Amino acid sequence: MFKILITDKIAESGIDYIRSTGDAEPVERIGINEDELAAIICEYDGLIIRSGTTATAKVLESGERLRAIVRAGVGVDNIDIESATKRGVLVMNTPDANTLSAAEHTMALLLAMCRNVVPACLSLKAGEWDRKRFVGNQLNNKVLGIVGVGRIGKAVAKMARGFNMKVTGYDPLAIGLDAEETGLELKTDFEELLEESDFVSLHIPKNERTMNMIDKPQLNAMKPDARLINCARGGIVNEAALYDALRSKSIAGAAMDVFEQEPPENRDFENLDNCLVTPHLGASTEEAQTGVAMEAAKTLLDALRGSVIRNAVNAPSPAGIISPILRTYAELSRRIGMVASAIAQGRIENIQVQCRGSIARHDVEIVTTSFLTGLLQPYFETRVNMVNARMLAAERGIGLDETKNTEPRNFASELGAIVTTRDGQTSITGTVLSEKIMRIIGINGFDIEMTPADTVMIVFNDDKPGVIGAVGTILGRHGINVQTMGVGQKLDEKKAVLAFSIDKNPGRDTMDTIRSLDFVNRVYLCRLD
Repeated sequence: MFKILITDKIAESGIDYIRSTGDAEPVERIGINEDELAAIICEYDGLIIRSGTTATAKVLESGERLRAIVRAGVGVDNIDIESATKRGVLVMNTPDANTLSAAEHTMALLLAMCRNVVPACLSLKAGEWDRKRFVGNQLNNKVLGIVGVGRIGKAVAKMARGFNMKVTGYDPLAIGLDAEETGLELKTDFEELLEESDFVSLHIPKNERTMNMIDKPQLNAMKPDARLINCARGGIVNEAALYDALRSKSIAGAAMDVFEQEPPENRDFENLDNCLVTPHLGASTEEAQTGVAMEAAKTLLDALRGSVIRNAVNAPSPAGIISPILRTYAELSRRIGMVASAIAQGRIENIQVQCRGSIARHDVEIVTTSFLTGLLQPYFETRVNMVNARMLAAERGIGLDETKNTEPRNFASELGAIVTTRDGQTSITGTVLSEKIMRIIGINGFDIEMTPADTVMIVFNDDKPGVIGAVGTILGRHGINVQTMGVGQKLDEKKAVLAFSIDKNPGRDTMDTIRSLDFVNRVYLCRLD
Protein backbone atom coordinates (compact mmCIF):
# COMPACT_ATOMS: atom_id res chain seq x y z
CA MET A 1 0.00 0.00 0.00
CA PHE A 2 1.46 3.33 -1.12
CA LYS A 3 1.11 6.22 1.31
CA ILE A 4 0.58 9.58 -0.44
CA LEU A 5 0.99 12.86 1.47
CA ILE A 6 -0.90 15.92 0.17
CA THR A 7 0.17 19.21 1.76
CA ASP A 8 -1.62 21.77 -0.43
CA LYS A 9 -5.30 21.93 -1.30
CA ILE A 10 -6.22 20.05 -4.47
CA ALA A 11 -9.63 19.13 -5.89
CA GLU A 12 -11.38 16.27 -4.09
CA SER A 13 -11.55 14.31 -7.34
CA GLY A 14 -7.80 13.68 -7.19
CA ILE A 15 -7.95 12.50 -3.58
CA ASP A 16 -10.97 10.28 -4.32
CA TYR A 17 -9.12 8.75 -7.26
CA ILE A 18 -6.13 7.81 -5.09
CA ARG A 19 -8.45 6.32 -2.48
CA SER A 20 -10.39 4.33 -5.11
CA THR A 21 -7.35 2.51 -6.52
CA GLY A 22 -7.08 0.10 -3.61
CA ASP A 23 -3.28 0.22 -3.49
CA ALA A 24 -2.78 3.78 -2.19
CA GLU A 25 -3.77 5.75 0.89
CA PRO A 26 -4.05 9.56 0.62
CA VAL A 27 -3.31 11.67 3.72
CA GLU A 28 -3.99 15.43 3.78
CA ARG A 29 -1.88 17.72 5.97
CA ILE A 30 -2.66 21.14 4.52
CA GLY A 31 -0.45 24.08 5.47
CA ILE A 32 2.24 22.31 7.52
CA ASN A 33 5.59 24.03 7.81
CA GLU A 34 9.06 22.79 6.87
CA ASP A 35 9.87 21.28 10.27
CA GLU A 36 6.52 19.49 10.47
CA LEU A 37 6.92 18.14 6.94
CA ALA A 38 10.48 16.97 7.60
CA ALA A 39 9.29 15.16 10.71
CA ILE A 40 6.66 13.03 8.93
CA ILE A 41 7.85 12.67 5.32
CA CYS A 42 9.74 9.45 6.18
CA GLU A 43 6.36 7.69 6.40
CA TYR A 44 5.34 8.39 2.79
CA ASP A 45 6.13 7.02 -0.66
CA GLY A 46 4.81 10.01 -2.60
CA LEU A 47 4.13 13.73 -2.11
CA ILE A 48 1.68 16.00 -3.94
CA ILE A 49 2.15 19.75 -3.52
CA ARG A 50 1.17 23.03 -5.14
CA SER A 51 2.82 26.41 -4.60
CA GLY A 52 2.26 26.60 -0.85
CA THR A 53 4.68 23.82 0.15
CA THR A 54 8.44 23.98 -0.31
CA ALA A 55 10.25 20.66 -0.64
CA THR A 56 13.59 21.78 0.77
CA ALA A 57 16.82 19.83 1.12
CA LYS A 58 15.95 19.32 4.80
CA VAL A 59 12.63 17.75 3.87
CA LEU A 60 14.13 15.57 1.17
CA GLU A 61 16.94 14.33 3.41
CA SER A 62 14.28 13.10 5.84
CA GLY A 63 12.34 11.27 3.14
CA GLU A 64 13.88 7.84 3.58
CA ARG A 65 10.86 6.21 1.95
CA LEU A 66 10.01 9.02 -0.49
CA ARG A 67 10.23 8.00 -4.15
CA ALA A 68 8.35 10.69 -6.09
CA ILE A 69 6.97 14.24 -5.84
CA VAL A 70 4.32 15.73 -8.12
CA ARG A 71 3.79 19.46 -8.38
CA ALA A 72 0.09 19.97 -9.23
CA GLY A 73 0.86 22.75 -11.68
CA VAL A 74 3.75 23.84 -13.89
CA GLY A 75 6.42 25.64 -11.85
CA VAL A 76 8.77 23.59 -9.68
CA ASP A 77 10.72 26.46 -8.12
CA ASN A 78 9.53 25.32 -4.70
CA ILE A 79 11.27 21.95 -5.02
CA ASP A 80 15.01 21.50 -4.43
CA ILE A 81 15.59 19.60 -7.68
CA GLU A 82 19.28 18.95 -7.02
CA SER A 83 18.61 17.45 -3.58
CA ALA A 84 15.75 15.37 -4.98
CA THR A 85 17.93 14.00 -7.75
CA LYS A 86 20.75 13.15 -5.35
CA ARG A 87 18.26 11.30 -3.16
CA GLY A 88 16.83 9.46 -6.17
CA VAL A 89 13.43 11.15 -5.79
CA LEU A 90 11.57 11.60 -9.06
CA VAL A 91 10.06 15.06 -9.56
CA MET A 92 7.15 15.57 -11.96
CA ASN A 93 4.63 18.29 -12.79
CA THR A 94 1.29 18.65 -14.61
CA PRO A 95 1.83 21.15 -17.43
CA ASP A 96 -1.17 20.31 -19.61
CA ALA A 97 -4.16 20.35 -17.27
CA ASN A 98 -4.70 24.14 -17.20
CA THR A 99 -4.02 24.90 -20.89
CA LEU A 100 -7.62 25.59 -21.89
CA SER A 101 -8.34 27.52 -18.71
CA ALA A 102 -5.41 29.89 -19.29
CA ALA A 103 -6.29 30.30 -22.98
CA GLU A 104 -9.92 31.07 -22.20
CA HIS A 105 -8.93 33.65 -19.59
CA THR A 106 -6.76 35.33 -22.21
CA MET A 107 -9.76 35.59 -24.52
CA ALA A 108 -11.95 36.80 -21.65
CA LEU A 109 -9.55 39.66 -20.93
CA LEU A 110 -9.23 40.49 -24.61
CA LEU A 111 -13.02 40.70 -25.03
CA ALA A 112 -13.49 42.59 -21.76
CA MET A 113 -11.03 45.25 -22.90
CA CYS A 114 -12.61 45.63 -26.32
CA ARG A 115 -16.15 45.98 -24.99
CA ASN A 116 -15.38 47.95 -21.81
CA VAL A 117 -17.15 45.28 -19.78
CA VAL A 118 -15.83 46.22 -16.34
CA PRO A 119 -16.29 50.03 -16.43
CA ALA A 120 -19.71 49.66 -18.12
CA CYS A 121 -20.82 47.22 -15.41
CA LEU A 122 -19.65 49.52 -12.62
CA SER A 123 -21.31 52.51 -14.30
CA LEU A 124 -24.67 50.79 -14.60
CA LYS A 125 -24.52 49.53 -11.02
CA ALA A 126 -23.88 53.12 -9.94
CA GLY A 127 -27.22 54.13 -11.48
CA GLU A 128 -25.89 55.52 -14.78
CA TRP A 129 -27.00 54.70 -18.32
CA ASP A 130 -24.17 55.92 -20.56
CA ARG A 131 -23.98 53.92 -23.78
CA LYS A 132 -21.91 56.45 -25.74
CA ARG A 133 -19.06 56.39 -23.23
CA PHE A 134 -18.53 52.65 -23.62
CA VAL A 135 -18.42 52.20 -27.38
CA GLY A 136 -16.01 49.32 -28.02
CA ASN A 137 -14.19 47.48 -30.80
CA GLN A 138 -14.79 44.23 -32.68
CA LEU A 139 -12.30 41.41 -32.90
CA ASN A 140 -13.30 40.54 -36.46
CA ASN A 141 -10.37 41.03 -38.89
CA LYS A 142 -8.11 42.37 -36.15
CA VAL A 143 -4.51 41.09 -35.85
CA LEU A 144 -3.59 39.10 -32.74
CA GLY A 145 0.15 38.67 -32.21
CA ILE A 146 0.96 35.70 -29.96
CA VAL A 147 4.40 35.69 -28.33
CA GLY A 148 5.22 32.11 -27.33
CA VAL A 149 3.66 29.43 -29.48
CA GLY A 150 3.53 26.55 -27.03
CA ARG A 151 0.48 24.71 -25.70
CA ILE A 152 -1.37 27.78 -24.42
CA GLY A 153 -0.31 30.04 -27.28
CA LYS A 154 -1.65 27.57 -29.84
CA ALA A 155 -4.89 27.16 -27.88
CA VAL A 156 -5.37 30.94 -27.90
CA ALA A 157 -4.70 30.99 -31.65
CA LYS A 158 -7.44 28.43 -32.30
CA MET A 159 -9.93 30.38 -30.21
CA ALA A 160 -9.04 33.68 -31.90
CA ARG A 161 -9.56 32.14 -35.32
CA GLY A 162 -13.13 31.48 -34.22
CA PHE A 163 -13.58 35.26 -33.98
CA ASN A 164 -12.21 35.62 -37.52
CA MET A 165 -9.04 37.25 -36.26
CA LYS A 166 -5.80 37.19 -38.21
CA VAL A 167 -3.31 35.43 -35.92
CA THR A 168 0.45 35.84 -36.09
CA GLY A 169 2.99 34.09 -33.88
CA TYR A 170 6.55 34.58 -32.73
CA ASP A 171 8.55 32.29 -30.48
CA PRO A 172 12.06 33.10 -29.22
CA LEU A 173 13.02 29.42 -29.54
CA ALA A 174 11.20 27.74 -32.39
CA ILE A 175 7.71 27.01 -33.56
CA GLY A 176 6.28 23.54 -33.01
CA LEU A 177 5.79 21.50 -36.16
CA ASP A 178 2.01 21.63 -35.77
CA ALA A 179 1.77 25.39 -35.16
CA GLU A 180 0.62 26.23 -38.70
CA GLU A 181 -2.38 23.91 -38.27
CA THR A 182 -3.82 26.52 -35.89
CA GLY A 183 -3.88 29.12 -38.67
CA LEU A 184 -0.87 31.03 -37.42
CA GLU A 185 1.20 33.21 -39.69
CA LEU A 186 4.67 32.62 -38.31
CA LYS A 187 6.94 35.61 -37.81
CA THR A 188 10.72 35.57 -37.50
CA ASP A 189 10.95 39.24 -36.51
CA PHE A 190 9.62 40.13 -33.06
CA GLU A 191 9.46 43.85 -33.78
CA GLU A 192 7.47 43.21 -36.96
CA LEU A 193 4.87 41.30 -34.94
CA LEU A 194 4.61 44.18 -32.46
CA GLU A 195 4.27 46.78 -35.19
CA GLU A 196 1.49 44.93 -37.05
CA SER A 197 -0.62 43.62 -34.16
CA ASP A 198 -3.82 45.14 -32.82
CA PHE A 199 -3.44 42.86 -29.78
CA VAL A 200 -0.29 41.27 -28.35
CA SER A 201 -0.72 38.27 -26.04
CA LEU A 202 2.19 36.81 -24.07
CA HIS A 203 2.60 33.07 -23.46
CA ILE A 204 6.27 32.59 -22.61
CA PRO A 205 8.06 31.43 -19.45
CA LYS A 206 9.78 33.81 -17.09
CA ASN A 207 13.57 33.48 -17.12
CA GLU A 208 16.66 35.60 -17.56
CA ARG A 209 16.10 35.81 -21.30
CA THR A 210 12.46 36.94 -21.08
CA MET A 211 12.65 39.29 -18.07
CA ASN A 212 11.40 42.70 -19.24
CA MET A 213 10.99 41.34 -22.76
CA ILE A 214 8.25 43.95 -23.13
CA ASP A 215 9.93 47.21 -22.17
CA LYS A 216 9.83 50.80 -23.38
CA PRO A 217 11.24 50.09 -26.90
CA GLN A 218 8.77 47.26 -27.48
CA LEU A 219 5.83 49.31 -26.22
CA ASN A 220 6.91 52.19 -28.46
CA ALA A 221 6.91 49.79 -31.42
CA MET A 222 3.23 48.93 -30.89
CA LYS A 223 0.35 50.78 -32.54
CA PRO A 224 -1.26 53.62 -30.55
CA ASP A 225 -4.56 51.69 -30.63
CA ALA A 226 -2.98 48.33 -29.75
CA ARG A 227 -3.61 46.42 -26.52
CA LEU A 228 -1.37 44.08 -24.50
CA ILE A 229 -2.46 40.94 -22.59
CA ASN A 230 -0.23 39.08 -20.13
CA CYS A 231 -1.57 35.83 -18.69
CA ALA A 232 1.88 34.23 -18.63
CA ARG A 233 4.23 35.32 -15.85
CA GLY A 234 4.94 38.53 -13.98
CA GLY A 235 8.27 40.16 -14.84
CA ILE A 236 7.99 39.59 -18.58
CA VAL A 237 6.52 43.09 -18.86
CA ASN A 238 8.35 46.05 -17.32
CA GLU A 239 5.48 47.36 -15.21
CA ALA A 240 6.89 50.88 -14.89
CA ALA A 241 7.29 51.19 -18.67
CA LEU A 242 3.78 49.83 -19.19
CA TYR A 243 2.35 52.34 -16.73
CA ASP A 244 4.00 55.20 -18.63
CA ALA A 245 2.70 53.87 -21.96
CA LEU A 246 -0.85 53.54 -20.64
CA ARG A 247 -0.82 56.91 -18.90
CA SER A 248 0.44 58.67 -22.03
CA LYS A 249 -1.89 56.54 -24.18
CA SER A 250 0.94 55.50 -26.47
CA ILE A 251 -0.94 52.17 -26.44
CA ALA A 252 -4.69 51.88 -25.99
CA GLY A 253 -4.86 49.42 -23.12
CA ALA A 254 -3.51 46.42 -21.24
CA ALA A 255 -4.88 43.44 -19.33
CA MET A 256 -2.65 41.89 -16.67
CA ASP A 257 -3.38 38.64 -14.84
CA VAL A 258 0.16 38.29 -13.44
CA PHE A 259 2.58 40.62 -11.70
CA GLU A 260 6.26 40.72 -10.82
CA GLN A 261 5.26 40.60 -7.13
CA GLU A 262 2.07 38.84 -6.11
CA PRO A 263 0.04 40.31 -4.54
CA PRO A 264 1.39 43.42 -6.30
CA GLU A 265 2.97 46.06 -4.10
CA ASN A 266 2.92 48.64 -6.89
CA ARG A 267 -0.72 49.76 -7.17
CA ASP A 268 -0.26 52.41 -9.89
CA PHE A 269 -2.64 50.53 -12.17
CA GLU A 270 -5.51 51.62 -9.91
CA ASN A 271 -5.21 55.10 -11.44
CA LEU A 272 -5.53 53.86 -15.02
CA ASP A 273 -8.89 53.50 -16.74
CA ASN A 274 -7.27 51.64 -19.63
CA CYS A 275 -5.74 48.85 -17.51
CA LEU A 276 -7.74 45.71 -16.67
CA VAL A 277 -6.31 43.52 -13.89
CA THR A 278 -7.18 40.14 -12.37
CA PRO A 279 -5.47 38.28 -9.48
CA HIS A 280 -3.68 35.46 -11.36
CA LEU A 281 -6.86 33.64 -12.40
CA GLY A 282 -5.51 31.92 -15.51
CA ALA A 283 -5.79 28.43 -14.04
CA SER A 284 -8.61 29.21 -11.64
CA THR A 285 -11.51 27.25 -13.08
CA GLU A 286 -13.24 24.28 -11.51
CA GLU A 287 -12.39 22.19 -14.56
CA ALA A 288 -8.70 23.11 -14.49
CA GLN A 289 -8.43 22.44 -10.77
CA THR A 290 -10.08 19.06 -11.24
CA GLY A 291 -7.84 18.29 -14.19
CA VAL A 292 -4.68 19.25 -12.29
CA ALA A 293 -5.68 17.12 -9.29
CA MET A 294 -6.52 14.08 -11.42
CA GLU A 295 -3.35 14.42 -13.50
CA ALA A 296 -1.21 14.79 -10.37
CA ALA A 297 -2.77 11.69 -8.78
CA LYS A 298 -2.44 9.52 -11.88
CA THR A 299 1.09 10.73 -12.64
CA LEU A 300 2.29 9.97 -9.13
CA LEU A 301 0.70 6.52 -8.89
CA ASP A 302 1.95 5.46 -12.33
CA ALA A 303 5.49 6.39 -11.29
CA LEU A 304 5.26 4.60 -7.94
CA ARG A 305 3.93 1.48 -9.66
CA GLY A 306 6.90 1.50 -12.03
CA SER A 307 4.78 1.86 -15.17
CA VAL A 308 4.71 5.15 -17.12
CA ILE A 309 6.75 8.20 -16.06
CA ARG A 310 5.25 11.44 -17.42
CA ASN A 311 6.45 15.03 -17.22
CA ALA A 312 9.64 14.24 -15.32
CA VAL A 313 11.65 17.37 -14.53
CA ASN A 314 14.71 15.56 -13.21
CA ALA A 315 16.58 12.41 -14.09
CA PRO A 316 18.87 10.11 -12.13
CA SER A 317 22.53 11.09 -12.40
CA PRO A 318 24.55 8.84 -14.73
CA ALA A 319 27.68 9.42 -12.64
CA GLY A 320 27.99 5.77 -11.73
CA ILE A 321 27.98 4.43 -15.30
CA ILE A 322 30.19 6.80 -17.27
CA SER A 323 33.87 7.60 -17.06
CA PRO A 324 35.07 10.71 -15.20
CA ILE A 325 36.32 12.34 -18.41
CA LEU A 326 33.00 11.79 -20.18
CA ARG A 327 31.14 13.13 -17.16
CA THR A 328 33.28 16.28 -17.20
CA TYR A 329 32.73 16.75 -20.93
CA ALA A 330 29.00 16.41 -20.36
CA GLU A 331 29.13 19.21 -17.79
CA LEU A 332 31.30 21.34 -20.09
CA SER A 333 28.82 20.72 -22.88
CA ARG A 334 25.91 21.87 -20.70
CA ARG A 335 27.75 25.09 -19.83
CA ILE A 336 28.68 25.71 -23.46
CA GLY A 337 24.99 25.32 -24.27
CA MET A 338 24.10 27.95 -21.68
CA VAL A 339 26.65 30.40 -23.10
CA ALA A 340 25.45 29.71 -26.65
CA SER A 341 21.88 30.36 -25.54
CA ALA A 342 22.89 33.78 -24.22
CA ILE A 343 24.73 34.74 -27.41
CA ALA A 344 22.56 33.23 -30.15
CA GLN A 345 19.90 35.63 -31.38
CA GLY A 346 16.79 34.64 -33.29
CA ARG A 347 14.85 31.42 -33.57
CA ILE A 348 16.96 28.27 -33.51
CA GLU A 349 16.89 26.19 -36.68
CA ASN A 350 19.79 23.75 -36.41
CA ILE A 351 22.36 22.52 -33.89
CA GLN A 352 25.66 20.82 -34.61
CA VAL A 353 27.66 19.13 -31.87
CA GLN A 354 31.17 18.03 -32.84
CA CYS A 355 33.49 15.82 -30.78
CA ARG A 356 37.10 15.61 -31.91
CA GLY A 357 40.12 13.70 -30.65
CA SER A 358 40.12 11.07 -27.93
CA ILE A 359 36.66 12.04 -26.65
CA ALA A 360 35.26 10.92 -30.01
CA ARG A 361 36.16 7.31 -29.16
CA HIS A 362 33.40 7.31 -26.54
CA ASP A 363 29.63 7.09 -26.85
CA VAL A 364 28.98 10.83 -26.62
CA GLU A 365 25.18 10.80 -26.58
CA ILE A 366 25.22 12.19 -23.04
CA VAL A 367 27.50 15.03 -24.18
CA THR A 368 25.11 16.08 -26.94
CA THR A 369 22.06 15.81 -24.71
CA SER A 370 23.79 17.85 -22.01
CA PHE A 371 24.43 20.59 -24.56
CA LEU A 372 20.72 20.63 -25.41
CA THR A 373 19.75 20.98 -21.75
CA GLY A 374 21.94 24.06 -21.36
CA LEU A 375 20.91 25.61 -24.67
CA LEU A 376 17.16 25.09 -24.40
CA GLN A 377 16.49 25.69 -20.70
CA PRO A 378 16.12 29.50 -20.95
CA TYR A 379 13.23 29.02 -23.38
CA PHE A 380 11.14 26.80 -21.11
CA GLU A 381 9.44 27.21 -17.78
CA THR A 382 9.60 23.49 -17.02
CA ARG A 383 13.02 21.94 -16.45
CA VAL A 384 14.85 20.70 -19.54
CA ASN A 385 16.80 17.55 -18.65
CA MET A 386 18.33 14.37 -20.02
CA VAL A 387 14.89 12.83 -20.32
CA ASN A 388 13.12 15.45 -22.43
CA ALA A 389 15.80 17.58 -24.16
CA ARG A 390 15.90 15.72 -27.48
CA MET A 391 12.13 15.42 -27.60
CA LEU A 392 11.68 19.17 -27.01
CA ALA A 393 14.14 19.98 -29.80
CA ALA A 394 12.45 17.55 -32.21
CA GLU A 395 8.96 18.86 -31.40
CA ARG A 396 10.06 22.34 -32.44
CA GLY A 397 11.62 21.21 -35.69
CA ILE A 398 15.20 21.93 -34.62
CA GLY A 399 17.71 19.94 -36.65
CA LEU A 400 20.42 18.12 -34.69
CA ASP A 401 23.68 16.91 -36.23
CA GLU A 402 26.25 14.96 -34.23
CA THR A 403 29.72 14.28 -35.62
CA LYS A 404 32.80 12.53 -34.27
CA ASN A 405 36.39 12.67 -35.55
CA THR A 406 39.12 10.83 -33.63
CA GLU A 407 41.90 12.91 -35.25
CA PRO A 408 43.01 15.62 -32.78
CA ARG A 409 43.47 19.20 -33.85
CA ASN A 410 44.81 21.77 -31.35
CA PHE A 411 44.05 19.73 -28.23
CA ALA A 412 43.89 16.03 -27.46
CA SER A 413 40.10 16.38 -27.24
CA GLU A 414 37.74 19.15 -28.26
CA LEU A 415 34.01 19.73 -28.09
CA GLY A 416 32.47 22.16 -30.56
CA ALA A 417 28.92 23.37 -31.05
CA ILE A 418 27.33 25.50 -33.76
CA VAL A 419 23.87 26.98 -33.26
CA THR A 420 22.21 28.24 -36.44
CA THR A 421 19.34 30.70 -36.15
CA ARG A 422 17.46 32.87 -38.62
CA ASP A 423 19.88 35.65 -37.71
CA GLY A 424 23.18 33.76 -38.13
CA GLN A 425 25.47 31.29 -36.41
CA THR A 426 27.02 31.07 -32.96
CA SER A 427 29.98 28.73 -32.48
CA ILE A 428 31.70 27.77 -29.24
CA THR A 429 34.52 25.29 -28.66
CA GLY A 430 35.77 23.84 -25.38
CA THR A 431 38.14 21.28 -23.95
CA VAL A 432 38.91 19.48 -20.71
CA LEU A 433 42.41 19.57 -19.24
CA SER A 434 43.66 16.88 -16.85
CA GLU A 435 40.22 15.17 -16.92
CA LYS A 436 38.54 17.82 -14.78
CA ILE A 437 39.55 21.38 -15.75
CA MET A 438 36.98 22.86 -18.14
CA ARG A 439 37.90 25.59 -20.60
CA ILE A 440 36.18 27.41 -23.45
CA ILE A 441 38.79 27.89 -26.17
CA GLY A 442 36.84 29.49 -29.00
CA ILE A 443 33.85 31.81 -29.46
CA ASN A 444 32.60 32.77 -32.93
CA GLY A 445 36.00 32.25 -34.51
CA PHE A 446 37.96 34.05 -31.79
CA ASP A 447 40.66 31.96 -30.09
CA ILE A 448 40.27 32.51 -26.38
CA GLU A 449 40.78 30.72 -23.09
CA MET A 450 38.18 31.24 -20.40
CA THR A 451 36.77 29.36 -17.42
CA PRO A 452 33.04 28.59 -17.77
CA ALA A 453 32.06 29.15 -14.15
CA ASP A 454 29.96 31.46 -11.96
CA THR A 455 28.59 34.39 -13.99
CA VAL A 456 30.17 34.94 -17.40
CA MET A 457 30.17 38.25 -19.27
CA ILE A 458 31.17 38.26 -22.93
CA VAL A 459 31.99 41.56 -24.63
CA PHE A 460 32.48 41.81 -28.41
CA ASN A 461 34.35 45.02 -29.15
CA ASP A 462 36.60 47.00 -31.46
CA ASP A 463 40.24 45.99 -30.95
CA LYS A 464 41.88 49.10 -29.48
CA PRO A 465 43.88 50.01 -26.38
CA GLY A 466 42.08 50.62 -23.09
CA VAL A 467 39.16 48.26 -23.52
CA ILE A 468 40.06 45.91 -20.68
CA GLY A 469 40.74 48.79 -18.30
CA ALA A 470 37.50 50.60 -19.14
CA VAL A 471 35.28 47.55 -18.70
CA GLY A 472 37.14 46.43 -15.57
CA THR A 473 36.80 49.88 -14.05
CA ILE A 474 33.03 49.87 -14.57
CA LEU A 475 32.72 46.45 -12.97
CA GLY A 476 34.87 47.52 -10.03
CA ARG A 477 32.89 50.71 -9.55
CA HIS A 478 29.76 48.58 -9.15
CA GLY A 479 31.40 46.22 -6.64
CA ILE A 480 31.88 43.32 -9.07
CA ASN A 481 35.08 41.29 -8.86
CA VAL A 482 36.67 39.78 -11.98
CA GLN A 483 37.74 36.22 -11.19
CA THR A 484 39.12 35.08 -14.56
CA MET A 485 39.47 36.77 -17.93
CA GLY A 486 40.18 35.71 -21.51
CA VAL A 487 40.91 37.82 -24.59
CA GLY A 488 40.60 36.89 -28.25
CA GLN A 489 41.50 38.97 -31.31
CA LYS A 490 40.96 39.02 -35.07
CA LEU A 491 43.75 41.33 -36.12
CA ASP A 492 42.72 41.56 -39.76
CA GLU A 493 39.19 42.67 -38.76
CA LYS A 494 40.34 44.84 -35.84
CA LYS A 495 37.81 43.07 -33.64
CA ALA A 496 38.20 41.40 -30.24
CA VAL A 497 36.26 39.60 -27.56
CA LEU A 498 36.60 39.76 -23.77
CA ALA A 499 35.25 36.99 -21.57
CA PHE A 500 35.06 37.52 -17.82
CA SER A 501 33.93 35.23 -15.05
CA ILE A 502 32.67 37.49 -12.27
CA ASP A 503 31.51 36.95 -8.71
CA LYS A 504 27.96 38.32 -9.03
CA ASN A 505 25.38 39.39 -11.56
CA PRO A 506 25.64 42.98 -12.80
CA GLY A 507 22.53 45.12 -12.55
CA ARG A 508 20.91 46.86 -15.48
CA ASP A 509 22.81 50.10 -14.81
CA THR A 510 26.14 48.27 -15.03
CA MET A 511 25.20 46.56 -18.28
CA ASP A 512 23.85 49.78 -19.82
CA THR A 513 27.05 51.63 -18.89
CA ILE A 514 29.21 48.98 -20.56
CA ARG A 515 26.99 48.91 -23.66
CA SER A 516 27.30 52.70 -23.94
CA LEU A 517 31.09 52.55 -24.43
CA ASP A 518 31.81 53.59 -28.00
CA PHE A 519 34.07 50.60 -28.73
CA VAL A 520 31.60 47.98 -27.46
CA ASN A 521 29.61 46.14 -30.13
CA ARG A 522 27.63 43.58 -28.11
CA VAL A 523 27.50 42.39 -24.50
CA TYR A 524 26.06 39.10 -23.22
CA LEU A 525 25.58 37.76 -19.71
CA CYS A 526 25.21 34.14 -18.63
CA ARG A 527 24.86 32.77 -15.11
CA LEU A 528 26.38 29.28 -14.94
CA ASP A 529 26.13 28.51 -11.22
